[in-house]
Amino acid sequence: MLARGRGQRMSQAASDADLTPAQQAAARAGWKALMPIGGRPFLDFVLSSLADAGCRDVGLVIGPDQRGPFLEYLRRHPTTRTHVELLEQAEPLGTADAVVSAARWVGAAPFLVVNSDNLYPVDALRDLIALDGPGLAVFDREELVRSSNIPAERVAAFALVDVDRDGYLSRIIEKPGPEALAAAGAGALISMNSWRFDRGMVDVCREVPLSSRGEYELPHAVALAIARGVRVKAIRARGEVLDLSQQTDVAEVSRRLAGIDPRP
Repeated sequence: MLARGRGQRMSQAASDADLTPAQQAAARAGWKALMPIGGRPFLDFVLSSLADAGCRDVGLVIGPDQRGPFLEYLRRHPTTRTHVELLEQAEPLGTADAVVSAARWVGAAPFLVVNSDNLYPVDALRDLIALDGPGLAVFDREELVRSSNIPAERVAAFALVDVDRDGYLSRIIEKPGPEALAAAGAGALISMNSWRFDRGMVDVCREVPLSSRGEYELPHAVALAIARGVRVKAIRARGEVLDLSQQTDVAEVSRRLAGIDPRP
């Protein structure tokens, strides 16, 4: 699970954000996974959904300066259905580099890659686990806007994917521009960065070139793997994805998760 981000968007003040004092403190620190939601850290809900899908061992990729707060989280909120291990990514060099940082922990086993600030549908996670090769949960763009808390303008910046007639990824477009969005049309499919990988993808992540943003990015690694003949299955996912990336997300995420008792 990826939790290494700097939290820059979350730390940006928003005059229309309705935050409790505890949430304000978390937002100022840039915390997303540890944001209090109904008295529980958001990470409790993410871990609970992974447990519901059948994941028991979770590697949480963090920065060296984040170890203390996450150790405190594990002390104050002990998990019962998942075993969480903290894995350090030395520098914030992108999502492909984060996967490489988890290589020793992963070993030879297949694994999921998900964001710690997204709550995915359990069925999508379960379907990824059931695959026997690399895969990605893909979401219909219009349905995602209708069902989730993510505004259309933010969804428009998410990676677009093309799927061939056999249900495998043929192309992934990171940060699509207006032309790519227009060409995709109403049936556009979106990546929300929920993947099923194996050891071979770790090796590809080691080889991906630095992007124009100065990072080693997972979509570029997947594109490289596809170019080499790796088949990445597209799992059509339905249901809401909750996104907790900025202060204005907190109130709606809190509303949607009200009354839910996570069991991480």
